Amino acid sequence: MFNKIVLTMASLRVLSGTIEICAALVMLRLNQIDKALAVNAALALVGPLILITTTTIGLVGMSDKLSFGRIIWIVAGVGCLLVGILKK
Repeated sequence: MFNKIVLTMASLRVLSGTIEICAALVMLRLNQIDKALAVNAALALVGPLILITTTTIGLVGMSDKLSFGRIIWIVAGVGCLLVGILKK
């Protein structure tokens, strides 16, 4: 049997991939650059939200095995990733 936390994390990633594929199909269906760009902009929100959620679930699952200092380093690292991704 799968670990519940791993199953949840994997399910979120499958959901994220499904959203990406659906968005690509919507872009093809719309067949207009401006509308495709709007769909792409909406996807820019989905990726980081899935990243944060998946990481949070993983950290909660490992919280009994990690020291507080290590959790702070992981949160800081994810924060740096988000700043790098979202800052333009």
